[in-house]
Amino acid sequence: MRPVLDFIYRAAGGLAALFIVAIVALVFAQVCLNLADKIAAALTGTGVGLTIPSYADFTGFFLAASTFLALAYALRAGGHIRVTLVTNRLPPAAHRAAELGVILLALAMSGFATWYMGLLLLESLEFGDRSAGMVSVPLWLPQAPVALGLAILTLALADELISVLRGALPSWEGKGENLLSE
Repeated sequence: MRPVLDFIYRAAGGLAALFIVAIVALVFAQVCLNLADKIAAALTGTGVGLTIPSYADFTGFFLAASTFLALAYALRAGGHIRVTLVTNRLPPAAHRAAELGVILLALAMSGFATWYMGLLLLESLEFGDRSAGMVSVPLWLPQAPVALGLAILTLALADELISVLRGALPSWEGKGENLLSE
C-alpha cells in the first residue's frame, strides 16, 4: 500500500509542477506578444493588439491547481511551515500527543474543505456555472484540481494519523527544519 500512496503524492506534486510550467509558458507567451505589439507600434505608429484572451484567468486557475495539488507532496516532504518552538521542548510523550492532536485537527479541517469543495464542484456541474472572462470556462474545470488536491491532502493526513498511531514518526520529522541553514 505504501508504494501506491507515495505514487499518488508524487503524481500530485508532478501535476502541480506541470501547472507551474503552464503558468510560466502562458505569461512568457503574453510578454512576447506585448513586446511584438510594442515593436509594431514603434515601427508603424499603431499597435496590433496582440493578446491571449483571458490569460490572467487561466494563470489564476493554474495557480489554484498547482497550489492545492502540491499540498500532500509538500506535507510528506516537510515543506509546510511548522512552528516547533513549543513542541520541541515537550517531553517525548507530550510531543507525540501534540503531533497526534495537530494531525487530527488538520485531518478534520482538510476533510471539511474536501467535502465542501466537492459539493461546490457538483453544484457548478449541475447549474453549468461558467467563468466571467473573455473565454468563458465551465467552473468545474478549475475546481476539479482543487478538489482533487484537497482529497489527496486528506488522504495524506489520514495516512499520517494511522502511521503515527502505529508508533512511527511523522513523515515530515527531521525534514525542512534546517532549510535556511543550507
